[in-house]
Amino acid sequence: MQVSKDMVIADVLRKYPKAVEVFEKFNMGCVSCLGVQNETLEKGCMMHGINVNELIRALEDYISENY
Repeated sequence: MQVSKDMVIADVLRKYPKAVEVFEKFNMGCVSCLGVQNETLEKGCMMHGINVNELIRALEDYISENY
């Protein structure tokens, strides 16, 4: 799966629930945050001071290995 910065976090987690591990490694408590329903990966990364491209690479790697 190709992950993009415009994807809503909740959509990624609905499709790949185990990917929460990646968000946790980046110290993003996305599962418990209400903003994940509307927040894109890019916005979430901006709010947490994370490079969105690094998160996307980690998500794509995780998804290709686990799904």
